[in-house]
Amino acid sequence: MENLVSTLMDLVWSKPLVYGLLLTGIIFSFMMRFFQVRHFSEMIRLMFQGEKSPTGITSFQAIALSLAGRVGTGNIVGVSTAIYIGGPGAVFWMWATAFLGASSAFIESTLGQIYKREENGEYRGGPAYYIEQGIKGRFGRIYAIIFALVTILSCSLLLPGVQSNAIANSMKNAFGIEGWIIGAILAVVLAVIIFGGVKSIANVATAVVPFMAILYILMALVIIVLNIKEVPGLFALIFKSAFNMESAFGGIFGAMIEIGVKRGLYSNEAGQGTGPHAAAAAEVSHPAKQGLVQAFSVYVDTLFVCTATALIVLLTGTYNTTDGTVGKDGAPHLIKDGGVYAESAGEKDYSGTAMYVQSGIDKAFHGPGYQFDPAYSGFGSYFVAIALFFFAFTTILAYSYIAETNVSYLMQGQSKSAITIGFNIARVLLIAATVYGTVKTADLAWQLGDLGVGLMAWLNVIAIWILHKPAVKALKDYERQKKELGSGRYAIYRPDPEELPNAKFWLEDYPERLRQENIQ
Repeated sequence: MENLVSTLMDLVWSKPLVYGLLLTGIIFSFMMRFFQVRHFSEMIRLMFQGEKSPTGITSFQAIALSLAGRVGTGNIVGVSTAIYIGGPGAVFWMWATAFLGASSAFIESTLGQIYKREENGEYRGGPAYYIEQGIKGRFGRIYAIIFALVTILSCSLLLPGVQSNAIANSMKNAFGIEGWIIGAILAVVLAVIIFGGVKSIANVATAVVPFMAILYILMALVIIVLNIKEVPGLFALIFKSAFNMESAFGGIFGAMIEIGVKRGLYSNEAGQGTGPHAAAAAEVSHPAKQGLVQAFSVYVDTLFVCTATALIVLLTGTYNTTDGTVGKDGAPHLIKDGGVYAESAGEKDYSGTAMYVQSGIDKAFHGPGYQFDPAYSGFGSYFVAIALFFFAFTTILAYSYIAETNVSYLMQGQSKSAITIGFNIARVLLIAATVYGTVKTADLAWQLGDLGVGLMAWLNVIAIWILHKPAVKALKDYERQKKELGSGRYAIYRPDPEELPNAKFWLEDYPERLRQENIQ
């Protein structure tokens, strides 16, 4: 099975996808005149601008739900793995992926809003919806069904194991708790929350994600202060390594870019097609509003949380980097050996890279004389275990919502009880995959996760290239109204029915609501 998954992953994660994601971000950024910079303050303002309804969730709840999916194992283990394979320069390419990926996140999330629907008292939307409604015809319907099936497979079966595996490994390292016990606990807690529906998931995400992300970033800031003299040299190392100017890491240039982009996408999910599901659930008066909010969530994930991880391990030096070769003893050859996990790291076994962060935190508080001891569970082990638990757990919650949305899409027209049965099957599969992830090998877990991400990314990136024009036009319309009205707060989306005949919510439902509320 591992050989099959590895072969499929190599096919999916080929160079066209890696460099295609970067190229997509560059072109979309130019199309929208680098809105990532121009509207930075607007993104923050819109995030806290509450618009509520019985049907939709607020923008803040939507970004919290989206961040629940973005901020997960990739922010700790993924970043550490990127440094292990690609060296410090991989961090720069993660930053580049986030900055450019914000444009892809805007396009897909705005499309999610434009083509959303109201189903059983909740807003539903995402790539399957905008693929069918935007591309139209038989091809659009078949394409949408394929995306929905791949997404259900990925979010219910392939991706949860990565998150739960990281939780199990970190908990065992810190507290000595066996994986099967963690699996049982996760199963019970997950069942209580996900059977409560989208608002239950959003409420948990809203409470947990901001708190844990801020706490994690604060930990990084403390370590920066303790190592303030090393910061200029560290950033010089990142940039020199990123452009092949650092001799120690020069031989891994290609691997650095590829792993930086791959782990950047795995973490921030820009262009993958997960963000639009949460974006579509928000109650807003203009699709571009939620598109801007979702673009900011990419910054939070990669530029803030992932950078926090990178700074912890790079400032303290508790990381290893391999050149990809294996010695006679079967262990990978290291071109940088931070003395952490080197003795047990296999060629593709990255489960121990979380120890870079754990050891980095311990070293920061113990001083330069600290020596890593894998048998020792210090404050760093406890902190990372708890952070990973909350990050990864909320990501699994987000996967549940995404899977349900695609089940809802496939079961359109069915009775409410039939749809509920479909939801419950997806929920049970997700819980089973989560439990399985706590006891299977880390290598297989990551390869399954990468396969799921790659398949979704291929399908969604092609779709947003075909359908990007309405989203770009929505941004221009929002900018025009903002300028005319003096504030984007009062911007209302009124699409042209001839251009977007399938944007039925904005053409029929929303105008009727405005009429009832006597808003012109």
